[in-house]
Amino acid sequence: MALFKILFLPLCSITLSLLVPSPAQNSAQDYVNAHTTPRGQVGVGSVTWNTILATYAQNYANLRKGDCNLVHSYGSYGENLAKGSASSFTGTAAVNLWVSEKQYYNYNSNLCATGQQCGHYTQVVWRDSVRIGCARVQCNNGWYFVIYSYDPPGNWEGEWPY
Repeated sequence: MALFKILFLPLCSITLSLLVPSPAQNSAQDYVNAHTTPRGQVGVGSVTWNTILATYAQNYANLRKGDCNLVHSYGSYGENLAKGSASSFTGTAAVNLWVSEKQYYNYNSNLCATGQQCGHYTQVVWRDSVRIGCARVQCNNGWYFVIYSYDPPGNWEGEWPY
């Protein structure tokens, strides 16, 4: 069983124990494709890969290699972070984790269920976030750190994601 942690602004984290049977899915196209279905389900267009965002994500992921802590970069982009203990924890697996929060999001109230997180999900489907960059690194402790950067950022208080 692999252990995963995810985090979003404001700093909140949850730990999930999951089996993630997936082949290596860590190409730019894999990262874009992982967003296609959840965005399409709510009528939002696809995202495109952006090399500037990817470089930003890679630089920040490299900084986290030493500790693998889920600490946000506080840069100018939207951001989802995750980490997993198994080599099968890919960028695609991270998006699937975030999309699993959909069950806790109520569109009518634009709120998460009490005691639950859904901000990762709303960032994935945020209609105005149309460019992404992602990076995945293996940390010194053996875990895998994943960062997705979104431009323009989403999750603006009082605004609906779609």
